[in-house]
Amino acid sequence: MKINEFTPDTTVFDKISGNTQSQNVSNASKDNIVNNEDAVSSFSSLLQNKLDEVNNQQIQANNSINEFVSGDRNDVANVMLDAEQAKMSLELAVQIRNKFVEAYQEINRTQL
Repeated sequence: MKINEFTPDTTVFDKISGNTQSQNVSNASKDNIVNNEDAVSSFSSLLQNKLDEVNNQQIQANNSINEFVSGDRNDVANVMLDAEQAKMSLELAVQIRNKFVEAYQEINRTQL
């Protein structure tokens, strides 16, 4: 396993966007379910795209550091900018994940 090669598990998104419709749902409810499925699909694709961006920033920062260490690159300022941008995007992704986990736990604690 290489450092900074984060590849998210896409099976989670496939499970989320799976077909969960019941056959006995009225037409109005079917339209609502279709809209919900579109929303879930667009949310999962948005999340996937953002995770890919974070992954690409991590890889770019790693490549910049390797080029600087090997002497192919002389601009330490841009190397530091790449590294800090990758660090901040990863920290943001972790904070978003933490908020999702907190929201999930709060939903599980609610009583029906």
